[in-house]
Amino acid sequence: SVQIIARDGEPEYAVLPWADYQALLQAAGHQPAVESGREQPDPEVVRPGLDQLRALREGKGLTAEALARSVGISPHYLVMIERGERQPDAAILRSLAWSLGL
Repeated sequence: SVQIIARDGEPEYAVLPWADYQALLQAAGHQPAVESGREQPDPEVVRPGLDQLRALREGKGLTAEALARSVGISPHYLVMIERGERQPDAAILRSLAWSLGL
């Protein structure tokens, strides 16, 4: 029993039972989450933090203006995120990760 959540008529998310999710993780070769329901971070995966955002952006050769436009935020707001003055919501984080190829 999978629930599909759509946005603008296009499927965006699939919600599935926890046991099915665990089976998918195992099939993909990942460790299943602990029984308490909280997933443990994979020590093999490096997850850059917001403190590295500017370096990642510059490493990709992007200006703050170009990255901000691709994400749909103002360049000033992006600089505030890079400085740690603002904490973006999950949608902006996903857009930043996508735009930076993470």
